[in-house]
Amino acid sequence: MYSAAVHDEAYVQRLCAFIGEKYPFRPTAIAPAKRGYYGETWRLESPQGQFFAKLDRSPHQAVYARSFPVIEHLCSHGIDFISRIVKTRAGRLYARFEGGVLGVFEWIDGENKEDDSTEPLLYQLLARVYAVDAAGLDIPREDFSCEAAAVFYGQWARVEEKEILALLESKRVEIEHSARRLRHFSKLCAGNGSGFADGKEFAITHGDAGGNVLFNGEEARLVDWDDPWLAPPERDAWFCCVRAPWLREAFHAALRQNGIDYTLRPARLAYYCYAMFFRYLTEILDTLFELGPKDGAVLNYLSDYFEGWMKGTLAFAEGI
Repeated sequence: MYSAAVHDEAYVQRLCAFIGEKYPFRPTAIAPAKRGYYGETWRLESPQGQFFAKLDRSPHQAVYARSFPVIEHLCSHGIDFISRIVKTRAGRLYARFEGGVLGVFEWIDGENKEDDSTEPLLYQLLARVYAVDAAGLDIPREDFSCEAAAVFYGQWARVEEKEILALLESKRVEIEHSARRLRHFSKLCAGNGSGFADGKEFAITHGDAGGNVLFNGEEARLVDWDDPWLAPPERDAWFCCVRAPWLREAFHAALRQNGIDYTLRPARLAYYCYAMFFRYLTEILDTLFELGPKDGAVLNYLSDYFEGWMKGTLAFAEGI
């Protein structure tokens, strides 16, 4: 949504001039890059090579800013398949431009491809991240709360657009059922041990890995580390592994191959299915409040969400 905004030439020139002033290269060409939900995304050309820039002015920008030290930490611990940060001339991890957080990264070629043939490779990447010591990082820690549902209901009370209100009302029964299920699994998970595995703390998790792995031939890169948390692997696995038992076994195999003794817990998978159902709803309503209905685009996006891939995910969670 945010990355689809159209900017005039004067704005683009200001952005290029700012990057040339603050970063150790000067863009000679700039074009929109269709990557990401929040923020503007740009592909930059320069004599020093190609770069990726992401500028976030949304309420999400504080979360985005918090992610940069995590990316730097992972790179310093040998994780070479993520977006490497290009620091400013002053050595800072990001800059601020016209009310937003601007990050510049090395450009990564590739296309997102999500299917059963690529999932095991993604699990290997995630397991390598989980094996990295998270000591010293100041990032959120999973507490298995129901906050996402509470935020959504607060947003619902603020919605004024009649068409969106009518759509939400038509889904009230399933929304309220999902909220009850979230409360149930929240209690189960909060009382089911806090560790990632016996004797080990939670690991660094991506939070949206399935839609952010880029393939270029046989190489895979995991990008868009906007919202890393210390959490159990179910925070990543809920999206990938709900489709079939063999995918969950492939996830287990990747963990074991990287020295991690852990078995995905059904209650935690279900918790994330319901928690993320509400989180994505809150993101859509954030867009509504920030950008407006955009000639029905938000309504269509919300309708597609209720009728799309999340249905299968919730059906899996119902079986737990």
